[in-house]
Amino acid sequence: MAPLHLSTTSGRVRYQHDEILIQLVSSNSLEAKVPIMSDLPSIIGWSHTKFGKSALPEVEDLIAEVAVAALDDADLAASDVDAIYVGVFNNGFSPQSFEAALVGVGHPELARTPATRVENACSTGSAALFAALDHVQAGRGKVALVIGAEKMTGLPGVDVGDVLLGASHRKTESGAGSFAGIFGQLAADYAARFGDQREALARIAAKNHLNGVRNVYAHMRKDLGYDFCATESEKNPVVAGPLLRTDCSLVSDGAAALVVASPEVARRARRSVLVKGRKQANEPLPLASRRDRLFFDGAQSAFFGALEEAGITASDLSLLETHDCFTQAELMQYEAFGLAEQGKGAQVIAEGITLRDGRLPTNVSGGLKAKGHPVGATGVSQHVVAAMQLVGEAGEMQLSRADRAAVFNMGGAAVANYATVLERTR
Repeated sequence: MAPLHLSTTSGRVRYQHDEILIQLVSSNSLEAKVPIMSDLPSIIGWSHTKFGKSALPEVEDLIAEVAVAALDDADLAASDVDAIYVGVFNNGFSPQSFEAALVGVGHPELARTPATRVENACSTGSAALFAALDHVQAGRGKVALVIGAEKMTGLPGVDVGDVLLGASHRKTESGAGSFAGIFGQLAADYAARFGDQREALARIAAKNHLNGVRNVYAHMRKDLGYDFCATESEKNPVVAGPLLRTDCSLVSDGAAALVVASPEVARRARRSVLVKGRKQANEPLPLASRRDRLFFDGAQSAFFGALEEAGITASDLSLLETHDCFTQAELMQYEAFGLAEQGKGAQVIAEGITLRDGRLPTNVSGGLKAKGHPVGATGVSQHVVAAMQLVGEAGEMQLSRADRAAVFNMGGAAVANYATVLERTR
């Protein structure tokens, strides 16, 4: 199979995958101004709880578990931190808000450090990270602590569904009943236009559950197998539209943290991962307002924008951590990322391209599907597991080659889209 290849011609991105040539509109050419490499922040420390149903009673406790642990991992003290960015979705998961101030409750030595809470639906964690990167890159500080956390399992399932539906446009989409209902309708519409995708969705689910077995932080460490994921059963019922339970990410508790550092601080760190490129892109919240509800334009813009800023192509990536809130989402992301033409994303998983031993290993952590999806923690977690791969600290998850990674995290149905390119520096 020919390598993935990206080139530009007259401001248009041309992306080659085997015999398929896809024309993608690019807002900026590769000649556009990009950050000076010496000014780019790095990630130098991290921490991560196990995802799942946590015995810790409050999100405050989850935040406390990862905050100083990440600083310890970076060999820094609380006094070294110039700013804290906390990502928690909440929206009714807890009556306690003002989560930025909770960091100082758990760790009084951080109580007087400027702290800000960030929320952007399921991309909340990446939004917090981008705010920290902006803070450091702008020269406002040399070290920023990023925390993502969520306590979801304290509510009954019906209430969890209603909280998550707040990440949709309730005025026009509340009839779906749940966020699974929204993606169930997308999956049904996709199947009506491009054909039944049950095999592809089951392959994606089976891949991610198999990967999750290797991840000590994962909510579900069980290889469910293709046949189970492909078959409706009492243990794998229909959730919405064509989506089965194995097509839906898990309701989880958890937290993760990152330490973002200036080049000066990163040079003194025991190891560092450069944030080489990044981009945020948005799409209209109501699906009815999109150019094509079955193509993630914002995801495409963010992904290629991050690659462009990093000065690389997809063939330069060793792995991808992407936002598989539903298997249908990962399938459509394959197409947004130029791995296949629209409607042909199933070819990507059928050909094994995104398997652990494929040409672009995708969600080797198990993804949201197996690792879990504590909303505010997800984007931070994705960056933690990618960074661990790049510095050779991923344990059983470790790939034999991991030089450069991409992370994609989205809020809502690809409304807020964040893409990042990470590169090992040492």
